[in-house]
Amino acid sequence: MHKNATYREQSLACLERAYAELEAGDLLQASEDGWGAAEAILKAVAQERGWEHDNLRQIVEVYGRLAAEAQRGRLTDGFDAAFMLYTVLQEGWTDSNWVQFSLDDVRDFVADVEGMLNGR
Repeated sequence: MHKNATYREQSLACLERAYAELEAGDLLQASEDGWGAAEAILKAVAQERGWEHDNLRQIVEVYGRLAAEAQRGRLTDGFDAAFMLYTVLQEGWTDSNWVQFSLDDVRDFVADVEGMLNGR
């Protein structure tokens, strides 16, 4: 299996887990997997294109390159939501409605970025 396919599958699995964790009331774990879904799909594209993606700075740079390519649009909302989920993990604060809305934006982001993979 090609590594970017693994990242794609990881992204989709994280997103599925995030919604299950939200339903179970584990908001911090839902936030972690929401961020994980966005990070993994960005890694899939980065891997495919030969871009560095080993740390947070590089992941943000991958997003920036894709946002410029897509002329921003919905990618910005989705990445902002994902990055806020990441921030929640650092601060330990969250709200179930906010996590729900953020996960919905991340779901759209993952679908949009997934569409930027070759062969999709």
